[in-house]
Amino acid sequence: MAETTGTAPQPGGPGGTGIGPPERHHFLWIIGIWVVLVVPADLIFWFVGGPHMPPGTMTSSAAGQQFDFNVLTMMAIPVVLAVLVYEGYALTTWRASRGGPEPVTNANSRGNLAIQTAFIGVSTAIVLGAFIFGTYELVAPAGAGGGEGPDAAWTPGTHSVLPIQVIAQQWKFTFRYPTFGGFETADLVIPANSWIAFHVTSLDVIHSFWAYQLGVKADANPGYDNIAYTKTTGQLGNFTIRCAELCGIWHGAMFDTGQVMSVPAFKAWAAATEIKLAAATKLLPPFAWTYIPDANGADGGYYPDNEDPYSPVEMYGAQKVTVTP
Repeated sequence: MAETTGTAPQPGGPGGTGIGPPERHHFLWIIGIWVVLVVPADLIFWFVGGPHMPPGTMTSSAAGQQFDFNVLTMMAIPVVLAVLVYEGYALTTWRASRGGPEPVTNANSRGNLAIQTAFIGVSTAIVLGAFIFGTYELVAPAGAGGGEGPDAAWTPGTHSVLPIQVIAQQWKFTFRYPTFGGFETADLVIPANSWIAFHVTSLDVIHSFWAYQLGVKADANPGYDNIAYTKTTGQLGNFTIRCAELCGIWHGAMFDTGQVMSVPAFKAWAAATEIKLAAATKLLPPFAWTYIPDANGADGGYYPDNEDPYSPVEMYGAQKVTVTP
Protein backbone atom coordinates (compact mmCIF):
# COMPACT_ATOMS: atom_id res chain seq x y z
CA MET A 1 0.00 0.00 0.00
CA ALA A 2 1.43 3.35 -1.06
CA GLU A 3 2.13 5.88 1.62
CA THR A 4 0.37 9.22 1.42
CA THR A 5 1.99 12.51 2.21
CA GLY A 6 0.55 15.68 3.73
CA THR A 7 -1.78 16.32 6.60
CA ALA A 8 -5.16 14.71 6.80
CA PRO A 9 -8.06 17.16 6.77
CA GLN A 10 -9.47 17.91 10.19
CA PRO A 11 -13.17 17.33 10.79
CA GLY A 12 -15.11 20.55 10.77
CA GLY A 13 -12.00 22.61 9.93
CA PRO A 14 -10.95 24.25 6.67
CA GLY A 15 -10.88 21.61 4.02
CA GLY A 16 -12.42 19.10 6.42
CA THR A 17 -15.30 16.76 5.95
CA GLY A 18 -17.78 18.82 7.96
CA ILE A 19 -17.93 16.11 10.62
CA GLY A 20 -17.87 17.50 14.17
CA PRO A 21 -18.92 20.81 15.73
CA PRO A 22 -18.61 23.93 13.53
CA GLU A 23 -15.95 26.49 14.40
CA ARG A 24 -17.16 29.08 16.93
CA HIS A 25 -17.76 32.61 15.70
CA HIS A 26 -15.24 34.20 18.05
CA PHE A 27 -16.00 37.81 17.17
CA LEU A 28 -19.69 37.41 18.02
CA TRP A 29 -18.80 35.72 21.30
CA ILE A 30 -16.44 38.56 22.25
CA ILE A 31 -19.06 41.20 21.40
CA GLY A 32 -21.75 39.30 23.32
CA ILE A 33 -19.63 38.96 26.47
CA TRP A 34 -18.62 42.65 26.23
CA VAL A 35 -22.24 43.84 25.96
CA VAL A 36 -23.34 41.68 28.89
CA LEU A 37 -20.61 43.24 31.07
CA VAL A 38 -20.56 46.85 29.87
CA VAL A 39 -24.25 47.68 30.23
CA PRO A 40 -24.53 46.88 33.97
CA ALA A 41 -21.04 48.31 34.63
CA ASP A 42 -21.98 51.70 33.17
CA LEU A 43 -25.37 51.74 34.91
CA ILE A 44 -23.88 50.79 38.29
CA PHE A 45 -21.21 53.48 38.03
CA TRP A 46 -23.66 56.21 36.94
CA PHE A 47 -26.31 55.58 39.58
CA VAL A 48 -24.22 54.19 42.47
CA GLY A 49 -20.74 55.66 42.19
CA GLY A 50 -21.33 58.78 40.12
CA PRO A 51 -23.23 60.86 42.73
CA HIS A 52 -20.34 60.41 45.18
CA MET A 53 -17.51 61.41 42.87
CA PRO A 54 -15.42 64.45 43.90
CA PRO A 55 -15.52 67.39 44.12
CA GLY A 56 -19.26 67.10 44.90
CA THR A 57 -22.12 69.46 44.12
CA MET A 58 -21.57 72.42 46.46
CA THR A 59 -21.29 74.84 43.49
CA SER A 60 -22.07 74.91 39.80
CA SER A 61 -18.37 74.45 39.06
CA ALA A 62 -18.07 71.41 41.32
CA ALA A 63 -21.25 69.84 39.96
CA GLY A 64 -20.04 70.46 36.41
CA GLN A 65 -16.69 68.84 37.13
CA GLN A 66 -18.38 65.85 38.73
CA PHE A 67 -20.65 65.49 35.68
CA ASP A 68 -17.69 65.75 33.30
CA PHE A 69 -15.75 63.12 35.25
CA ASN A 70 -18.73 60.77 35.25
CA VAL A 71 -19.36 61.15 31.52
CA LEU A 72 -15.71 60.54 30.64
CA THR A 73 -15.63 57.53 32.96
CA MET A 74 -18.78 56.18 31.28
CA MET A 75 -16.92 56.48 27.97
CA ALA A 76 -13.80 54.82 29.37
CA ILE A 77 -15.52 51.80 30.94
CA PRO A 78 -16.54 50.23 27.58
CA VAL A 79 -13.03 50.73 26.20
CA VAL A 80 -11.36 49.17 29.25
CA LEU A 81 -13.80 46.25 29.28
CA ALA A 82 -13.27 45.66 25.55
CA VAL A 83 -9.53 45.23 26.15
CA LEU A 84 -10.03 43.00 29.20
CA VAL A 85 -12.69 40.84 27.52
CA TYR A 86 -10.51 40.29 24.46
CA GLU A 87 -7.50 39.44 26.59
CA GLY A 88 -9.51 37.03 28.74
CA TYR A 89 -11.14 35.39 25.72
CA ALA A 90 -7.81 35.00 23.91
CA LEU A 91 -6.14 33.50 26.97
CA THR A 92 -9.02 31.07 27.44
CA THR A 93 -9.71 30.09 23.84
CA TRP A 94 -6.36 30.26 22.06
CA ARG A 95 -3.96 29.35 24.83
CA ALA A 96 -1.44 26.58 24.29
CA SER A 97 -2.30 23.36 26.13
CA ARG A 98 0.10 22.45 28.90
CA GLY A 99 2.72 20.22 27.32
CA GLY A 100 1.02 20.44 23.93
CA PRO A 101 2.13 22.03 20.67
CA GLU A 102 2.29 25.78 20.27
CA PRO A 103 -0.73 27.27 18.49
CA VAL A 104 -0.02 28.04 14.85
CA THR A 105 -1.74 30.19 12.26
CA ASN A 106 -4.02 28.81 9.62
CA ALA A 107 -6.04 30.00 6.69
CA ASN A 108 -8.40 31.95 8.96
CA SER A 109 -5.56 34.14 10.31
CA ARG A 110 -6.07 36.99 7.94
CA GLY A 111 -6.81 40.70 8.00
CA ASN A 112 -10.36 41.99 8.15
CA LEU A 113 -10.90 45.34 6.47
CA ALA A 114 -14.32 45.85 8.06
CA ILE A 115 -13.00 45.39 11.60
CA GLN A 116 -9.99 47.61 10.94
CA THR A 117 -12.19 50.36 9.51
CA ALA A 118 -14.63 50.10 12.39
CA PHE A 119 -11.77 50.33 14.93
CA ILE A 120 -10.37 53.48 13.33
CA GLY A 121 -13.83 55.03 13.00
CA VAL A 122 -14.90 54.32 16.57
CA SER A 123 -11.57 55.51 18.00
CA THR A 124 -11.78 58.75 16.01
CA ALA A 125 -15.38 59.32 17.11
CA ILE A 126 -14.47 58.81 20.79
CA VAL A 127 -11.51 61.22 20.65
CA LEU A 128 -13.42 63.92 18.75
CA GLY A 129 -16.45 63.45 21.01
CA ALA A 130 -14.31 63.93 24.12
CA PHE A 131 -12.75 67.05 22.56
CA ILE A 132 -16.10 68.63 21.67
CA PHE A 133 -17.65 67.70 25.02
CA GLY A 134 -14.70 69.03 27.01
CA THR A 135 -14.58 72.30 25.07
CA TYR A 136 -18.30 72.90 25.53
CA GLU A 137 -18.13 72.15 29.24
CA LEU A 138 -15.37 74.73 29.68
CA VAL A 139 -17.49 77.41 28.04
CA ALA A 140 -21.00 76.61 29.26
CA PRO A 141 -20.51 76.99 33.05
CA ALA A 142 -18.78 80.41 32.77
CA GLY A 143 -15.20 79.24 33.05
CA ALA A 144 -15.80 76.05 35.03
CA GLY A 145 -14.29 77.54 38.19
CA GLY A 146 -10.86 78.25 36.70
CA GLY A 147 -9.05 81.57 36.73
CA GLU A 148 -9.62 83.55 33.54
CA GLY A 149 -7.38 86.54 34.14
CA PRO A 150 -8.56 90.15 34.64
CA ASP A 151 -10.78 90.08 31.52
CA ALA A 152 -12.80 86.89 31.80
CA ALA A 153 -13.84 85.37 28.48
CA TRP A 154 -16.86 83.61 29.94
CA THR A 155 -18.97 85.45 32.52
CA PRO A 156 -22.29 84.73 34.25
CA GLY A 157 -25.39 86.04 32.54
CA THR A 158 -26.32 88.16 35.54
CA HIS A 159 -25.10 91.33 37.26
CA SER A 160 -25.93 89.96 40.71
CA VAL A 161 -22.45 88.67 41.51
CA LEU A 162 -20.70 88.94 44.88
CA PRO A 163 -17.02 89.94 44.44
CA ILE A 164 -14.53 88.54 46.95
CA GLN A 165 -10.84 89.30 46.76
CA VAL A 166 -8.50 86.42 47.60
CA ILE A 167 -5.11 87.72 48.77
CA ALA A 168 -2.37 85.08 48.98
CA GLN A 169 0.87 85.59 50.85
CA GLN A 170 3.47 83.44 52.53
CA TRP A 171 1.83 81.43 53.99
CA LYS A 172 -1.86 82.23 54.34
CA PHE A 173 -4.92 83.51 52.52
CA THR A 174 -6.92 86.58 53.52
CA PHE A 175 -10.15 87.80 51.94
CA ARG A 176 -11.50 91.30 51.26
CA TYR A 177 -15.17 92.11 50.73
CA PRO A 178 -15.38 95.33 48.66
CA THR A 179 -19.18 95.51 48.86
CA PHE A 180 -19.01 95.51 52.66
CA GLY A 181 -16.64 98.40 53.28
CA GLY A 182 -13.55 96.56 52.03
CA PHE A 183 -12.80 94.75 55.28
CA GLU A 184 -10.16 92.02 55.20
CA THR A 185 -10.46 88.81 57.18
CA ALA A 186 -8.90 85.38 57.42
CA ASP A 187 -12.39 83.82 57.19
CA LEU A 188 -13.86 82.99 53.80
CA VAL A 189 -17.65 82.95 54.12
CA ILE A 190 -19.96 82.89 51.08
CA PRO A 191 -23.74 82.80 50.67
CA ALA A 192 -25.69 79.88 49.25
CA ASN A 193 -27.54 80.08 45.92
CA SER A 194 -25.39 83.01 44.78
CA TRP A 195 -22.92 83.84 42.03
CA ILE A 196 -19.42 84.52 43.38
CA ALA A 197 -16.50 86.22 41.59
CA PHE A 198 -13.19 85.34 43.22
CA HIS A 199 -10.55 87.97 42.39
CA VAL A 200 -7.30 86.17 43.16
CA THR A 201 -3.98 88.00 43.63
CA SER A 202 -0.76 87.77 45.66
CA LEU A 203 1.36 90.00 47.88
CA ASP A 204 4.64 88.22 47.32
CA VAL A 205 5.38 85.06 45.33
CA ILE A 206 3.21 82.91 43.09
CA HIS A 207 0.54 80.91 44.93
CA SER A 208 -2.62 79.12 43.79
CA PHE A 209 -6.05 79.38 45.41
CA TRP A 210 -7.80 75.99 45.40
CA ALA A 211 -11.21 75.72 47.05
CA TYR A 212 -11.61 71.99 46.60
CA GLN A 213 -15.32 71.35 47.24
CA LEU A 214 -16.23 74.54 45.35
CA GLY A 215 -14.46 73.33 42.22
CA VAL A 216 -12.53 76.64 42.06
CA LYS A 217 -8.82 76.90 41.30
CA ALA A 218 -6.96 80.04 40.21
CA ASP A 219 -3.30 81.06 40.30
CA ALA A 220 -2.39 83.96 42.59
CA ASN A 221 0.26 86.11 40.93
CA PRO A 222 1.60 89.41 42.32
CA GLY A 223 0.23 92.43 40.49
CA TYR A 224 -2.37 90.32 38.64
CA ASP A 225 -6.13 89.99 39.12
CA ASN A 226 -7.18 86.44 38.24
CA ILE A 227 -10.98 86.02 38.23
CA ALA A 228 -12.81 82.73 38.80
CA TYR A 229 -16.61 82.48 38.77
CA THR A 230 -18.86 79.94 40.42
CA LYS A 231 -22.42 79.69 41.71
CA THR A 232 -23.15 78.10 45.07
CA THR A 233 -26.05 75.68 45.38
CA GLY A 234 -28.30 75.19 48.40
CA GLN A 235 -25.74 72.89 50.03
CA LEU A 236 -24.40 74.43 53.25
CA GLY A 237 -21.23 73.50 55.12
CA ASN A 238 -17.45 73.78 55.14
CA PHE A 239 -15.01 73.45 52.27
CA THR A 240 -11.24 73.02 52.07
CA ILE A 241 -8.87 75.75 50.90
CA ARG A 242 -5.32 74.93 49.86
CA CYS A 243 -2.41 76.49 48.05
CA ALA A 244 -1.73 74.41 44.94
CA GLU A 245 1.54 76.08 43.89
CA LEU A 246 4.88 75.49 45.58
CA CYS A 247 5.49 78.83 47.31
CA GLY A 248 8.21 78.28 49.89
CA ILE A 249 9.16 76.23 52.89
CA TRP A 250 5.71 76.30 54.55
CA HIS A 251 3.72 75.69 51.39
CA GLY A 252 2.37 72.45 52.84
CA ALA A 253 0.90 74.32 55.80
CA MET A 254 -0.91 76.91 53.67
CA PHE A 255 -4.44 75.61 53.99
CA ASP A 256 -7.68 76.71 55.62
CA THR A 257 -11.42 76.07 55.57
CA GLY A 258 -14.29 78.21 54.33
CA GLN A 259 -18.01 78.09 54.91
CA VAL A 260 -21.18 78.33 52.85
CA MET A 261 -24.02 79.98 54.79
CA SER A 262 -27.62 80.78 54.00
CA VAL A 263 -28.09 84.24 52.50
CA PRO A 264 -29.58 85.80 55.69
CA ALA A 265 -26.83 84.29 57.84
CA PHE A 266 -24.16 85.55 55.45
CA LYS A 267 -25.55 89.10 55.42
CA ALA A 268 -25.63 89.13 59.22
CA TRP A 269 -22.04 87.84 59.40
CA ALA A 270 -20.77 90.37 56.85
CA ALA A 271 -22.47 93.32 58.57
CA ALA A 272 -21.17 92.29 62.00
CA THR A 273 -17.64 91.67 60.68
CA GLU A 274 -17.57 95.03 58.89
CA ILE A 275 -18.35 96.79 62.18
CA LYS A 276 -15.92 94.68 64.21
CA LEU A 277 -13.01 95.30 61.81
CA ALA A 278 -13.76 98.97 61.06
CA ALA A 279 -10.70 100.24 62.94
CA ALA A 280 -8.38 97.77 61.18
CA THR A 281 -9.92 98.51 57.79
CA LYS A 282 -8.88 102.17 58.10
CA LEU A 283 -5.24 101.07 58.23
CA LEU A 284 -5.50 99.03 55.05
CA PRO A 285 -4.63 100.49 51.65
CA PRO A 286 -7.64 101.67 49.64
CA PHE A 287 -9.33 98.72 47.99
CA ALA A 288 -7.80 97.79 44.63
CA TRP A 289 -7.71 94.62 42.59
CA THR A 290 -3.91 94.36 43.10
CA TYR A 291 -1.41 95.76 45.59
CA ILE A 292 2.29 96.43 45.73
CA PRO A 293 3.76 93.15 46.97
CA ASP A 294 5.13 93.04 50.48
CA ALA A 295 8.86 92.42 50.30
CA ASN A 296 8.86 91.50 53.98
CA GLY A 297 6.73 88.51 53.09
CA ALA A 298 8.57 87.72 49.85
CA ASP A 299 11.97 88.35 51.46
CA GLY A 300 13.14 89.99 48.26
CA GLY A 301 14.39 93.33 47.04
CA TYR A 302 12.57 93.85 43.77
CA TYR A 303 10.16 96.53 44.98
CA PRO A 304 11.50 99.90 46.18
CA ASP A 305 11.21 100.96 49.79
CA ASN A 306 8.09 102.79 50.92
CA GLU A 307 6.38 102.77 47.51
CA ASP A 308 2.64 102.91 48.07
CA PRO A 309 2.91 101.88 51.74
CA TYR A 310 0.18 99.78 53.29
CA SER A 311 -0.17 102.30 56.09
CA PRO A 312 1.61 105.34 57.50
CA VAL A 313 2.53 103.24 60.53
CA GLU A 314 4.64 100.46 58.99
CA MET A 315 7.21 100.48 56.21
CA TYR A 316 6.78 97.91 53.44
CA GLY A 317 9.18 97.10 50.67
CA ALA A 318 12.84 96.21 50.43
CA GLN A 319 14.98 97.92 53.03
CA LYS A 320 18.18 99.67 52.00
CA VAL A 321 21.36 97.93 53.04
CA THR A 322 24.13 100.14 54.52
CA VAL A 323 27.64 98.83 54.07
CA THR A 324 30.09 99.95 56.76
CA PRO A 325 33.68 100.21 55.51
